[in-house]
Amino acid sequence: MSSRRARAIVIVISTLTIALLPLVVQDRFLLKIFTFVGLNALVVVGISLLFGYAGQVSLGHAGFVGLGAYTAAFLVARLDLPWLLAMVAAGLVTALGGMVLAVPSLRLKGHYLAMATLGFGELMTLGFKEADFVTGGVNGFSGVPFPSVGALVLDTPQQLYWLVWSVVGVALLLAGNIVASRPGRAMRALHGSELGAQASGVDVVGVKVRAFVLSATFAGLSGALYASIVGFISPSLFTTAASVTFLAMAVIGGSNSLAGPLLSVVLLTLLEYLDALVPGISRTTAEVIQAYQADIYGLAIIAVILFAPSGLAGMWRRTRSTV
Repeated sequence: MSSRRARAIVIVISTLTIALLPLVVQDRFLLKIFTFVGLNALVVVGISLLFGYAGQVSLGHAGFVGLGAYTAAFLVARLDLPWLLAMVAAGLVTALGGMVLAVPSLRLKGHYLAMATLGFGELMTLGFKEADFVTGGVNGFSGVPFPSVGALVLDTPQQLYWLVWSVVGVALLLAGNIVASRPGRAMRALHGSELGAQASGVDVVGVKVRAFVLSATFAGLSGALYASIVGFISPSLFTTAASVTFLAMAVIGGSNSLAGPLLSVVLLTLLEYLDALVPGISRTTAEVIQAYQADIYGLAIIAVILFAPSGLAGMWRRTRSTV
């Protein structure tokens, strides 16, 4: 079987599984978890483009998630604007934020860029806490209504699940088309060597800016969806630990792939709900795992970089080639 045919079969099976899951799983809690999987996947698709393809690291993406969440929440709950308009605004605001963060990437590389994005994330968290007239400060922002389009209100677990995964599907199609096109080749050239990319005629500045903007937009839309689905947001949700989690999901899955990170998103998101999903596991064990979650993810990133640089996607490709 050719690799293209095998990939097509996997895509069809995965799509059908995701689409039909709410018809099989009736448990509201499980559907909520898989909705959160989709929200995380939306962020990680953007990080895969930024880091895995364009070679630009970010430790501040939780800031974009928070920016999108607070933008949508404020517009819908305080200004009473239509939900769709708030979603568009959240995407535009975070796109602008991505453009701003792209500026240091034009001069900084490697761990210097990582530190700059880390500082951006911390600055955003501080802003969410201090701008209490908009965000509610440390007490959080509550009363965000469910997504709605005209008279149609999406308030059931099944509807919210399908909404999130529909957005993820569009993001994957867009990302896949970019990767397979000239911009994707420019990203890979930049990742390989910035000097080599410049010598080949690649617009390095444009590639970096577009990668940051698109990645930030995906993160902002995820945050906007989260605010509407949960109805409450607070600064504690958008910390550096969350940014590390998103990066870990991309790296462990194989950041130079779009499919691999989706698998790691599922595994690492389910890890957060270990005590509820695995019968017999003690509450104490689950709490210890959750308390050291960022440390576990950090160690996992180091292990993957040292022993499996291509992540789960690379391991799958090697296994398939030997069969």
